[in-house]
Amino acid sequence: CFSGDHLKVCSQAYTCCSQEMEEKYSQQSKHDFRNAVVELSNHLQTMFSSRYKKFDEFFKELLENAEKSLNDMFVRTYGRLYMQNSELFKDLFVELKRYYVGGNVNLEEMLNEFWARLLERMFRLVNPQYHFTDEYLECVSKYTEQLKPFGDVPRKLKLQVTRAFVAARTFAQGLAVARDVVSKVSAVNPTPQGTRALLKMMYCPYCRGLVSVKPCYNYCFNVMRGCLANQGDLDTEWNTFMDSMLLVAERLEGPFNIESVMDPIDVKISDAIMNMQENSMQVSQKVFQGCGQPKTLAQGRTARSVSESGFSARFRPYNPEERPTTAAGTSLDRLVTDVKEKLKQAKKFWSSLPGNICNDEKISVGTVNENECWNGSAKSRYDFAVTGNGLASQLNNPEVEVDITKPDMVIRRQIMALRVMTNKLKNAYSGNDVDFIDVSEESSGEESGSGCEFQQCSSEFEFNATEVTGSSNKSDKKVNTSAAPSSGLSQAALFLSILFLAMQRQWR
Repeated sequence: CFSGDHLKVCSQAYTCCSQEMEEKYSQQSKHDFRNAVVELSNHLQTMFSSRYKKFDEFFKELLENAEKSLNDMFVRTYGRLYMQNSELFKDLFVELKRYYVGGNVNLEEMLNEFWARLLERMFRLVNPQYHFTDEYLECVSKYTEQLKPFGDVPRKLKLQVTRAFVAARTFAQGLAVARDVVSKVSAVNPTPQGTRALLKMMYCPYCRGLVSVKPCYNYCFNVMRGCLANQGDLDTEWNTFMDSMLLVAERLEGPFNIESVMDPIDVKISDAIMNMQENSMQVSQKVFQGCGQPKTLAQGRTARSVSESGFSARFRPYNPEERPTTAAGTSLDRLVTDVKEKLKQAKKFWSSLPGNICNDEKISVGTVNENECWNGSAKSRYDFAVTGNGLASQLNNPEVEVDITKPDMVIRRQIMALRVMTNKLKNAYSGNDVDFIDVSEESSGEESGSGCEFQQCSSEFEFNATEVTGSSNKSDKKVNTSAAPSSGLSQAALFLSILFLAMQRQWR
Protein backbone atom coordinates (compact mmCIF):
# COMPACT_ATOMS: atom_id res chain seq x y z
CA CYS A 1 0.00 0.00 0.00
CA PHE A 2 1.06 3.58 -0.55
CA SER A 3 0.10 7.24 -0.21
CA GLY A 4 -3.38 8.11 -1.46
CA ASP A 5 -2.75 11.60 -2.76
CA HIS A 6 -4.13 10.55 -6.14
CA LEU A 7 -7.53 9.51 -4.78
CA LYS A 8 -10.58 11.75 -5.18
CA VAL A 9 -12.99 10.30 -2.63
CA CYS A 10 -11.32 7.74 -0.42
CA SER A 11 -8.74 8.66 2.21
CA GLN A 12 -5.60 10.20 0.77
CA ALA A 13 -3.53 8.88 3.63
CA TYR A 14 -2.48 5.24 3.57
CA THR A 15 -4.25 3.34 0.74
CA CYS A 16 -4.14 0.16 -1.32
CA CYS A 17 -6.09 1.64 -4.27
CA SER A 18 -4.92 3.28 -7.44
CA GLN A 19 -6.94 5.99 -9.11
CA GLU A 20 -8.23 3.45 -11.63
CA MET A 21 -9.32 1.14 -8.83
CA GLU A 22 -11.17 3.95 -7.12
CA GLU A 23 -13.02 4.71 -10.37
CA LYS A 24 -13.96 1.05 -10.81
CA TYR A 25 -15.18 0.92 -7.23
CA SER A 26 -17.24 4.05 -7.88
CA GLN A 27 -18.99 2.38 -10.82
CA GLN A 28 -19.46 -0.80 -8.79
CA SER A 29 -21.04 1.11 -5.93
CA LYS A 30 -23.61 2.63 -8.29
CA HIS A 31 -24.27 -0.82 -9.73
CA ASP A 32 -24.71 -2.34 -6.28
CA PHE A 33 -27.03 0.47 -5.20
CA ARG A 34 -29.23 0.16 -8.26
CA ASN A 35 -29.40 -3.59 -7.86
CA ALA A 36 -30.39 -3.27 -4.22
CA VAL A 37 -33.26 -0.92 -5.11
CA VAL A 38 -34.39 -3.00 -8.09
CA GLU A 39 -34.25 -6.25 -6.14
CA LEU A 40 -36.65 -4.93 -3.53
CA SER A 41 -38.85 -3.11 -6.07
CA ASN A 42 -39.12 -5.96 -8.54
CA HIS A 43 -41.13 -8.09 -6.15
CA LEU A 44 -43.60 -5.24 -5.67
CA GLN A 45 -43.78 -4.48 -9.38
CA THR A 46 -44.31 -8.15 -10.24
CA MET A 47 -47.06 -8.40 -7.65
CA PHE A 48 -48.99 -5.45 -9.10
CA SER A 49 -48.41 -6.65 -12.65
CA SER A 50 -49.65 -10.18 -11.95
CA ARG A 51 -52.69 -8.98 -9.99
CA TYR A 52 -53.60 -6.53 -12.70
CA LYS A 53 -53.44 -9.28 -15.33
CA LYS A 54 -55.53 -11.59 -13.14
CA PHE A 55 -58.19 -8.98 -12.42
CA ASP A 56 -58.30 -7.90 -16.06
CA GLU A 57 -58.61 -11.49 -17.23
CA PHE A 58 -61.31 -12.14 -14.64
CA PHE A 59 -63.42 -9.10 -15.52
CA LYS A 60 -63.27 -9.79 -19.26
CA GLU A 61 -64.07 -13.47 -18.86
CA LEU A 62 -66.90 -12.62 -16.47
CA LEU A 63 -68.50 -10.51 -19.20
CA GLU A 64 -68.07 -13.29 -21.73
CA ASN A 65 -69.67 -15.78 -19.36
CA ALA A 66 -72.59 -13.48 -18.58
CA GLU A 67 -73.27 -12.92 -22.27
CA LYS A 68 -73.10 -16.64 -23.00
CA SER A 69 -75.38 -17.42 -20.06
CA LEU A 70 -77.99 -14.93 -21.20
CA ASN A 71 -77.80 -16.12 -24.79
CA ASP A 72 -78.12 -19.80 -23.85
CA MET A 73 -81.03 -19.19 -21.52
CA PHE A 74 -82.93 -16.96 -23.94
CA VAL A 75 -82.38 -19.29 -26.88
CA ARG A 76 -83.67 -22.17 -24.79
CA THR A 77 -86.59 -20.14 -23.49
CA TYR A 78 -87.70 -18.04 -26.45
CA GLY A 79 -86.14 -19.77 -29.43
CA ARG A 80 -86.43 -17.98 -32.76
CA LEU A 81 -88.20 -15.02 -31.21
CA TYR A 82 -85.05 -14.19 -29.26
CA MET A 83 -82.66 -15.04 -32.06
CA GLN A 84 -84.42 -12.64 -34.40
CA ASN A 85 -83.71 -9.86 -31.89
CA SER A 86 -80.46 -11.04 -30.33
CA GLU A 87 -78.47 -8.08 -31.69
CA LEU A 88 -80.05 -5.87 -29.01
CA PHE A 89 -78.38 -7.95 -26.29
CA LYS A 90 -75.15 -8.33 -28.23
CA ASP A 91 -74.98 -4.55 -28.46
CA LEU A 92 -75.49 -4.29 -24.70
CA PHE A 93 -72.49 -6.49 -23.97
CA VAL A 94 -70.38 -4.86 -26.67
CA GLU A 95 -70.89 -1.50 -24.96
CA LEU A 96 -70.20 -2.92 -21.49
CA LYS A 97 -66.94 -4.43 -22.73
CA ARG A 98 -66.01 -1.21 -24.51
CA TYR A 99 -66.58 0.74 -21.32
CA TYR A 100 -64.41 -1.60 -19.26
CA VAL A 101 -61.43 -1.38 -21.62
CA GLY A 102 -61.53 2.40 -21.53
CA GLY A 103 -63.99 3.33 -24.24
CA ASN A 104 -65.89 6.59 -24.15
CA VAL A 105 -69.21 5.04 -23.14
CA ASN A 106 -71.83 6.78 -21.05
CA LEU A 107 -73.25 3.86 -19.10
CA GLU A 108 -76.41 5.62 -18.04
CA GLU A 109 -77.31 6.73 -21.57
CA MET A 110 -76.35 3.34 -23.00
CA LEU A 111 -78.61 1.49 -20.56
CA ASN A 112 -81.45 3.94 -21.17
CA GLU A 113 -81.11 3.27 -24.88
CA PHE A 114 -81.18 -0.47 -24.28
CA TRP A 115 -84.46 -0.30 -22.36
CA ALA A 116 -85.93 2.10 -24.91
CA ARG A 117 -85.15 -0.27 -27.75
CA LEU A 118 -86.52 -3.16 -25.73
CA LEU A 119 -89.73 -1.23 -25.06
CA GLU A 120 -90.05 -0.51 -28.77
CA ARG A 121 -89.92 -4.21 -29.60
CA MET A 122 -92.18 -5.20 -26.73
CA PHE A 123 -94.80 -2.57 -27.51
CA ARG A 124 -95.06 -3.77 -31.08
CA LEU A 125 -95.34 -7.37 -29.97
CA VAL A 126 -98.13 -6.86 -27.45
CA ASN A 127 -100.04 -4.75 -29.98
CA PRO A 128 -99.57 -6.72 -33.21
CA GLN A 129 -102.81 -5.48 -34.76
CA TYR A 130 -101.55 -1.89 -35.01
CA HIS A 131 -99.15 -0.03 -37.26
CA PHE A 132 -96.69 2.20 -35.40
CA THR A 133 -94.65 4.94 -37.06
CA ASP A 134 -91.26 6.05 -35.79
CA GLU A 135 -92.85 9.23 -34.51
CA TYR A 136 -95.42 7.25 -32.57
CA LEU A 137 -92.73 5.11 -30.94
CA GLU A 138 -90.90 8.28 -29.92
CA CYS A 139 -94.06 9.36 -28.17
CA VAL A 140 -94.25 5.96 -26.46
CA SER A 141 -90.77 6.42 -25.07
CA LYS A 142 -91.77 9.72 -23.46
CA TYR A 143 -94.17 7.83 -21.21
CA THR A 144 -91.51 5.42 -20.01
CA GLU A 145 -90.66 7.28 -16.83
CA GLN A 146 -94.29 7.76 -15.92
CA LEU A 147 -95.49 4.26 -16.76
CA LYS A 148 -92.40 2.26 -15.76
CA PRO A 149 -93.32 -0.61 -18.11
CA PHE A 150 -90.43 -2.74 -16.89
CA GLY A 151 -91.10 -2.09 -13.24
CA ASP A 152 -88.21 -1.02 -11.06
CA VAL A 153 -85.70 -3.31 -12.76
CA PRO A 154 -84.13 -0.69 -15.11
CA ARG A 155 -83.48 1.76 -12.28
CA LYS A 156 -82.01 -0.86 -9.98
CA LEU A 157 -79.94 -2.48 -12.70
CA LYS A 158 -78.60 0.89 -13.79
CA LEU A 159 -77.40 1.60 -10.27
CA GLN A 160 -75.87 -1.84 -9.92
CA VAL A 161 -74.18 -1.91 -13.32
CA THR A 162 -72.74 1.60 -13.21
CA ARG A 163 -71.31 1.32 -9.71
CA ALA A 164 -69.91 -2.18 -10.34
CA PHE A 165 -68.32 -1.32 -13.67
CA VAL A 166 -66.83 1.95 -12.45
CA ALA A 167 -65.37 0.15 -9.45
CA ALA A 168 -63.98 -2.73 -11.48
CA ARG A 169 -62.47 -0.52 -14.15
CA THR A 170 -61.00 1.97 -11.70
CA PHE A 171 -59.54 -0.73 -9.47
CA ALA A 172 -57.89 -2.50 -12.40
CA GLN A 173 -56.51 0.82 -13.60
CA GLY A 174 -55.18 1.47 -10.09
CA LEU A 175 -53.24 -1.79 -10.15
CA ALA A 176 -51.74 -0.82 -13.51
CA VAL A 177 -50.79 2.64 -12.21
CA ALA A 178 -49.12 1.11 -9.14
CA ARG A 179 -47.15 -1.24 -11.40
CA ASP A 180 -45.98 1.63 -13.61
CA VAL A 181 -45.07 3.91 -10.72
CA VAL A 182 -42.88 1.25 -9.12
CA SER A 183 -41.19 0.60 -12.47
CA LYS A 184 -40.34 4.25 -13.04
CA VAL A 185 -39.39 5.21 -9.50
CA SER A 186 -37.15 2.20 -8.95
CA ALA A 187 -34.97 3.16 -11.94
CA VAL A 188 -32.62 5.12 -9.69
CA ASN A 189 -29.71 7.19 -10.94
CA PRO A 190 -27.65 8.57 -8.06
CA THR A 191 -26.33 12.11 -8.28
CA PRO A 192 -22.56 12.73 -8.35
CA GLN A 193 -22.77 13.56 -4.64
CA GLY A 194 -24.74 10.39 -4.02
CA THR A 195 -22.19 8.34 -5.97
CA ARG A 196 -19.37 9.76 -3.83
CA ALA A 197 -21.24 8.81 -0.66
CA LEU A 198 -21.93 5.29 -1.97
CA LEU A 199 -18.28 4.76 -2.91
CA LYS A 200 -17.09 6.03 0.44
CA MET A 201 -19.49 3.73 2.30
CA MET A 202 -19.14 0.55 0.23
CA TYR A 203 -15.59 0.38 -1.13
CA CYS A 204 -13.34 2.93 0.54
CA PRO A 205 -12.76 0.43 3.39
CA TYR A 206 -11.30 -1.90 0.72
CA CYS A 207 -8.66 0.72 -0.01
CA ARG A 208 -7.76 0.67 3.67
CA GLY A 209 -7.42 -3.10 3.68
CA LEU A 210 -10.68 -3.54 5.62
CA VAL A 211 -12.30 -5.82 3.07
CA SER A 212 -14.41 -7.77 5.55
CA VAL A 213 -15.66 -4.72 7.51
CA LYS A 214 -19.21 -3.70 6.62
CA PRO A 215 -20.67 -0.19 7.01
CA CYS A 216 -22.38 0.73 10.27
CA TYR A 217 -26.16 0.48 10.11
CA ASN A 218 -26.94 4.14 10.89
CA TYR A 219 -24.19 5.24 8.52
CA CYS A 220 -25.79 3.15 5.77
CA PHE A 221 -29.18 4.56 6.75
CA ASN A 222 -28.01 8.15 6.25
CA VAL A 223 -26.41 7.38 2.90
CA MET A 224 -29.54 5.60 1.63
CA ARG A 225 -31.85 8.30 2.97
CA GLY A 226 -29.79 10.85 1.07
CA CYS A 227 -29.62 8.84 -2.15
CA LEU A 228 -33.35 7.98 -1.97
CA ALA A 229 -34.54 11.37 -0.75
CA ASN A 230 -36.91 11.88 -3.68
CA GLN A 231 -38.32 8.37 -3.38
CA GLY A 232 -39.03 9.16 0.25
CA ASP A 233 -41.23 12.06 -0.83
CA LEU A 234 -43.39 9.58 -2.72
CA ASP A 235 -44.41 7.88 0.50
CA THR A 236 -47.30 10.13 1.55
CA GLU A 237 -49.11 9.94 -1.79
CA TRP A 238 -48.29 6.26 -2.11
CA ASN A 239 -49.82 5.43 1.27
CA THR A 240 -52.93 7.49 0.51
CA PHE A 241 -53.20 5.69 -2.82
CA MET A 242 -52.90 2.28 -1.12
CA ASP A 243 -55.62 3.25 1.37
CA SER A 244 -57.90 4.30 -1.50
CA MET A 245 -57.25 1.01 -3.30
CA LEU A 246 -58.18 -0.86 -0.12
CA LEU A 247 -61.42 1.09 0.21
CA VAL A 248 -62.46 0.30 -3.36
CA ALA A 249 -61.44 -3.33 -2.78
CA GLU A 250 -63.93 -3.44 0.09
CA ARG A 251 -66.59 -2.05 -2.24
CA LEU A 252 -65.77 -4.81 -4.72
CA GLU A 253 -66.40 -7.34 -1.98
CA GLY A 254 -69.72 -5.80 -1.07
CA PRO A 255 -72.20 -3.51 -2.82
CA PHE A 256 -70.08 -2.97 -5.95
CA ASN A 257 -69.41 -6.65 -6.65
CA ILE A 258 -69.43 -6.94 -10.44
CA GLU A 259 -69.72 -10.71 -10.20
CA SER A 260 -72.98 -10.51 -8.26
CA VAL A 261 -74.30 -8.00 -10.81
CA MET A 262 -73.34 -9.81 -14.01
CA ASP A 263 -73.99 -13.39 -12.96
CA PRO A 264 -77.81 -13.01 -12.69
CA ILE A 265 -78.24 -10.27 -15.32
CA ASP A 266 -80.21 -12.64 -17.55
CA VAL A 267 -82.71 -13.24 -14.76
CA LYS A 268 -83.05 -9.54 -14.06
CA ILE A 269 -83.74 -8.69 -17.68
CA SER A 270 -86.25 -11.54 -17.83
CA ASP A 271 -88.01 -10.10 -14.79
CA ALA A 272 -88.21 -6.74 -16.53
CA ILE A 273 -89.77 -8.30 -19.62
CA MET A 274 -92.26 -10.17 -17.48
CA ASN A 275 -93.23 -6.91 -15.78
CA MET A 276 -93.95 -5.41 -19.18
CA GLN A 277 -96.02 -8.41 -20.21
CA GLU A 278 -98.05 -8.42 -17.02
CA ASN A 279 -98.92 -4.74 -17.40
CA SER A 280 -99.11 -4.55 -21.19
CA MET A 281 -102.84 -3.80 -21.35
CA GLN A 282 -102.67 -0.93 -18.86
CA VAL A 283 -99.49 0.43 -20.44
CA SER A 284 -100.98 0.29 -23.93
CA GLN A 285 -104.21 1.99 -22.86
CA LYS A 286 -102.36 4.87 -21.23
CA VAL A 287 -100.06 5.25 -24.22
CA PHE A 288 -103.06 5.32 -26.57
CA GLN A 289 -104.61 8.04 -24.42
CA GLY A 290 -101.46 10.13 -24.52
CA CYS A 291 -100.17 9.45 -28.03
CA GLY A 292 -103.45 8.80 -29.83
CA GLN A 293 -105.04 5.70 -31.25
CA PRO A 294 -102.70 4.02 -33.75
CA LYS A 295 -103.85 2.83 -37.13
CA THR A 296 -105.10 -0.72 -37.34
CA LEU A 297 -103.35 -2.98 -39.82
CA ALA A 298 -105.36 -4.39 -42.68
CA GLN A 299 -107.03 -7.68 -41.79
CA GLY A 300 -104.65 -9.77 -43.86
CA ARG A 301 -101.50 -7.99 -42.65
CA THR A 302 -101.93 -8.37 -38.93
CA ALA A 303 -99.15 -9.59 -36.77
CA ARG A 304 -97.42 -12.82 -37.50
CA SER A 305 -95.40 -12.38 -34.39
CA VAL A 306 -95.99 -14.99 -31.77
CA SER A 307 -96.98 -18.22 -33.39
CA GLU A 308 -95.13 -17.69 -36.65
CA SER A 309 -91.97 -16.41 -35.06
CA GLY A 310 -91.21 -19.85 -33.76
CA PHE A 311 -91.70 -19.26 -30.06
CA SER A 312 -92.11 -22.41 -28.06
CA ALA A 313 -92.84 -22.64 -24.40
CA ARG A 314 -91.28 -26.08 -24.33
CA PHE A 315 -87.95 -25.55 -22.66
CA ARG A 316 -86.21 -27.32 -19.87
CA PRO A 317 -85.75 -25.38 -16.65
CA TYR A 318 -82.41 -23.62 -16.53
CA ASN A 319 -80.19 -25.24 -13.94
CA PRO A 320 -78.53 -22.53 -11.82
CA GLU A 321 -75.51 -24.80 -11.39
CA GLU A 322 -74.87 -24.52 -15.11
CA ARG A 323 -74.45 -20.78 -14.97
CA PRO A 324 -70.76 -19.84 -14.68
CA THR A 325 -70.12 -18.62 -11.16
CA THR A 326 -66.45 -18.00 -11.64
CA ALA A 327 -64.17 -16.66 -14.33
CA ALA A 328 -60.49 -17.12 -15.03
CA GLY A 329 -60.49 -20.07 -12.65
CA THR A 330 -61.23 -17.99 -9.58
CA SER A 331 -63.83 -15.70 -7.99
CA LEU A 332 -63.85 -12.00 -7.25
CA ASP A 333 -63.87 -12.61 -3.50
CA ARG A 334 -60.70 -14.71 -3.69
CA LEU A 335 -58.98 -12.15 -5.91
CA VAL A 336 -59.88 -9.26 -3.63
CA THR A 337 -58.89 -11.11 -0.44
CA ASP A 338 -55.50 -11.84 -1.94
CA VAL A 339 -54.83 -8.34 -3.26
CA LYS A 340 -55.93 -6.64 -0.05
CA GLU A 341 -53.13 -8.36 1.84
CA LYS A 342 -50.65 -7.29 -0.82
CA LEU A 343 -51.85 -3.70 -0.72
CA LYS A 344 -51.42 -3.58 3.06
CA GLN A 345 -47.90 -4.93 2.73
CA ALA A 346 -47.08 -2.34 0.07
CA LYS A 347 -47.82 0.60 2.35
CA LYS A 348 -44.79 2.61 3.49
CA PHE A 349 -42.67 0.83 0.91
CA TRP A 350 -40.73 3.93 -0.09
CA SER A 351 -40.03 5.25 3.41
CA SER A 352 -38.95 1.74 4.42
CA LEU A 353 -36.69 1.27 1.41
CA PRO A 354 -33.48 2.73 2.93
CA GLY A 355 -33.83 0.57 6.04
CA ASN A 356 -34.64 -2.54 4.03
CA ILE A 357 -31.55 -2.04 1.91
CA CYS A 358 -29.38 -1.59 4.98
CA ASN A 359 -30.88 -4.69 6.57
CA ASP A 360 -29.19 -6.75 3.87
CA GLU A 361 -26.11 -8.30 5.41
CA LYS A 362 -24.25 -7.75 2.15
CA ILE A 363 -24.72 -3.98 2.58
CA SER A 364 -24.24 -3.28 6.28
CA VAL A 365 -23.64 -4.97 9.62
CA GLY A 366 -27.22 -4.33 10.69
CA THR A 367 -27.97 -3.24 14.24
CA VAL A 368 -25.28 -5.42 15.84
CA ASN A 369 -21.53 -4.85 16.18
CA GLU A 370 -21.96 -1.10 16.30
CA ASN A 371 -18.34 -0.69 17.36
CA GLU A 372 -16.93 -3.06 14.75
CA CYS A 373 -18.15 -1.42 11.56
CA TRP A 374 -17.03 1.07 8.94
CA ASN A 375 -18.16 4.60 9.87
CA GLY A 376 -16.83 6.32 6.76
CA SER A 377 -13.30 6.90 7.97
CA ALA A 378 -12.35 4.02 10.24
CA LYS A 379 -13.48 0.80 11.88
CA SER A 380 -15.34 2.36 14.77
CA ARG A 381 -18.71 3.45 16.11
CA TYR A 382 -20.88 5.78 14.01
CA ASP A 383 -21.98 8.75 16.09
CA PHE A 384 -24.18 10.84 13.82
CA ALA A 385 -27.96 10.81 14.20
CA VAL A 386 -30.11 9.31 11.46
CA THR A 387 -31.66 11.88 9.13
CA GLY A 388 -35.37 11.98 8.47
CA ASN A 389 -37.12 10.70 5.37
CA GLY A 390 -37.71 12.78 2.23
CA LEU A 391 -35.97 15.58 0.37
CA ALA A 392 -36.48 18.41 2.85
CA SER A 393 -34.99 16.35 5.70
CA GLN A 394 -31.67 16.00 3.91
CA LEU A 395 -30.60 19.56 4.57
CA ASN A 396 -28.46 18.34 7.47
CA ASN A 397 -27.56 14.89 6.17
CA PRO A 398 -23.93 14.37 7.30
CA GLU A 399 -23.13 11.89 4.53
CA VAL A 400 -24.81 13.05 1.32
CA GLU A 401 -24.93 16.54 -0.05
CA VAL A 402 -28.49 16.91 -1.37
CA ASP A 403 -29.84 19.94 -3.23
CA ILE A 404 -33.29 20.15 -1.72
CA THR A 405 -34.29 22.88 -4.21
CA LYS A 406 -34.10 20.51 -7.19
CA PRO A 407 -36.60 17.66 -6.85
CA ASP A 408 -36.44 14.74 -9.27
CA MET A 409 -38.99 15.54 -11.98
CA VAL A 410 -39.62 11.89 -12.86
CA ILE A 411 -40.67 11.21 -9.30
CA ARG A 412 -42.71 14.42 -9.13
CA ARG A 413 -44.66 13.24 -12.15
CA GLN A 414 -45.29 9.90 -10.45
CA ILE A 415 -46.51 11.72 -7.35
CA MET A 416 -48.97 13.59 -9.56
CA ALA A 417 -50.04 10.32 -11.24
CA LEU A 418 -50.73 8.82 -7.83
CA ARG A 419 -52.66 11.90 -6.77
CA VAL A 420 -54.85 11.78 -9.87
CA MET A 421 -55.46 8.04 -9.49
CA THR A 422 -56.28 8.47 -5.81
CA ASN A 423 -58.93 11.05 -6.71
CA LYS A 424 -60.41 8.62 -9.22
CA LEU A 425 -60.51 5.89 -6.60
CA LYS A 426 -62.19 8.21 -4.11
CA ASN A 427 -64.76 9.16 -6.73
CA ALA A 428 -65.37 5.50 -7.52
CA TYR A 429 -65.71 4.68 -3.83
CA SER A 430 -68.28 7.46 -3.43
CA GLY A 431 -70.24 6.31 -6.45
CA ASN A 432 -68.91 8.74 -9.02
CA ASP A 433 -67.78 7.67 -12.45
CA VAL A 434 -64.27 8.56 -13.55
CA ASP A 435 -62.68 9.28 -16.89
CA PHE A 436 -60.47 6.41 -17.95
CA ILE A 437 -58.32 7.95 -20.65
CA ASP A 438 -57.40 11.49 -19.64
CA VAL A 439 -55.59 10.98 -16.35
CA SER A 440 -54.95 14.70 -16.05
CA GLU A 441 -58.60 15.30 -15.32
CA GLU A 442 -60.54 14.27 -12.32
CA SER A 443 -63.85 13.02 -13.52
CA SER A 444 -66.96 14.81 -12.49
CA GLY A 445 -68.91 11.62 -12.11
CA GLU A 446 -71.29 12.46 -14.89
CA GLU A 447 -69.68 10.91 -17.91
CA SER A 448 -70.15 7.21 -17.80
CA GLY A 449 -72.74 6.32 -15.39
CA SER A 450 -74.30 7.09 -12.20
CA GLY A 451 -75.22 5.04 -9.31
CA CYS A 452 -75.12 4.61 -5.65
CA GLU A 453 -71.79 3.07 -5.92
CA PHE A 454 -69.99 4.38 -8.83
CA GLN A 455 -71.66 7.60 -9.46
CA GLN A 456 -73.04 9.59 -6.65
CA CYS A 457 -73.84 7.05 -4.07
CA SER A 458 -76.84 8.90 -2.73
CA SER A 459 -78.57 9.78 -5.97
CA GLU A 460 -81.63 8.07 -7.37
CA PHE A 461 -81.87 7.53 -11.08
CA GLU A 462 -85.08 7.79 -13.02
CA PHE A 463 -85.60 5.86 -16.20
CA ASN A 464 -85.22 8.40 -18.98
CA ALA A 465 -85.36 7.17 -22.52
CA THR A 466 -86.46 10.21 -24.43
CA GLU A 467 -84.78 9.08 -27.61
CA VAL A 468 -85.71 5.83 -29.24
CA THR A 469 -84.24 4.57 -32.42
CA GLY A 470 -86.78 4.99 -35.10
CA SER A 471 -86.50 1.65 -36.76
CA SER A 472 -88.13 -1.16 -34.90
CA ASN A 473 -85.65 -3.81 -35.90
CA LYS A 474 -82.89 -2.79 -33.53
CA SER A 475 -83.22 -5.72 -31.29
CA ASP A 476 -85.07 -7.01 -28.42
CA LYS A 477 -84.60 -9.65 -26.06
CA LYS A 478 -87.48 -11.76 -26.74
CA VAL A 479 -89.67 -9.77 -28.94
CA ASN A 480 -89.66 -9.34 -32.64
CA THR A 481 -92.75 -7.62 -33.70
CA SER A 482 -93.25 -9.08 -37.02
CA ALA A 483 -96.91 -9.37 -36.31
CA ALA A 484 -99.52 -12.19 -36.47
CA PRO A 485 -102.50 -13.14 -38.55
CA SER A 486 -105.94 -11.79 -37.93
CA SER A 487 -106.02 -13.66 -34.69
CA GLY A 488 -102.75 -11.97 -33.63
CA LEU A 489 -104.19 -10.25 -30.58
CA SER A 490 -105.53 -13.46 -29.08
CA GLN A 491 -102.27 -15.23 -29.94
CA ALA A 492 -100.32 -12.47 -28.23
CA ALA A 493 -102.47 -12.86 -25.13
CA LEU A 494 -101.92 -16.61 -25.21
CA PHE A 495 -98.19 -16.06 -25.64
CA LEU A 496 -98.05 -13.72 -22.65
CA SER A 497 -99.96 -16.16 -20.49
CA ILE A 498 -97.77 -19.10 -21.42
CA LEU A 499 -94.62 -17.07 -21.01
CA PHE A 500 -95.70 -15.74 -17.66
CA LEU A 501 -96.40 -19.23 -16.33
CA ALA A 502 -93.19 -20.57 -17.81
CA MET A 503 -91.09 -17.78 -16.39
CA GLN A 504 -92.68 -18.18 -13.01
CA ARG A 505 -91.91 -21.86 -13.10
CA GLN A 506 -88.38 -21.20 -14.13
CA TRP A 507 -87.35 -18.32 -11.95
CA ARG A 508 -89.67 -18.11 -8.99
